[in-house]
Amino acid sequence: MAQFTVVQEVQAPAGAVWATLVDWPRHGDWAPLTVVRTVPGPAEGLGAGFVARTGVGPLAFDDPMTVVAWQPPAGDEAGDRPGRCEVAKSGRVVHGRAWFAVTPLPGGRCRVVWFEDVTVSPRALTRWAGPVLSLAGRLGFAATLRALARDVERTAG
Repeated sequence: MAQFTVVQEVQAPAGAVWATLVDWPRHGDWAPLTVVRTVPGPAEGLGAGFVARTGVGPLAFDDPMTVVAWQPPAGDEAGDRPGRCEVAKSGRVVHGRAWFAVTPLPGGRCRVVWFEDVTVSPRALTRWAGPVLSLAGRLGFAATLRALARDVERTAG
């Protein structure tokens, strides 16, 4: 398995960051070479589904996901309950789970924690290349969360 965690502080309220993160098609605005589309069904909350298509031409792959846990943040003040969303990944290439949490901090800020625990097909690839995939995922998602932070800070500020 490839696992990684990325943490990003954002100079914006937890509610605004949560709303941006769960606007699934917007993920393509920050993740390079990625387009996200929703699938029929609920747009948010448990059971919401979406597909991230990542790559170029014949090297692109679909990463279908379904929300399996959903708890928006209880507020924007430090000490308010954090929000947490978890998805199950069920694609032919990427399988596993991912989640993010949005924790309110003092001064109208918040912290985003993003975690992935995935296997890439062929599964032998993950077994042998797990550390490299974890590093690549951590670096890629760190850049994605920095782009998200810049975006939401511009619009919320």
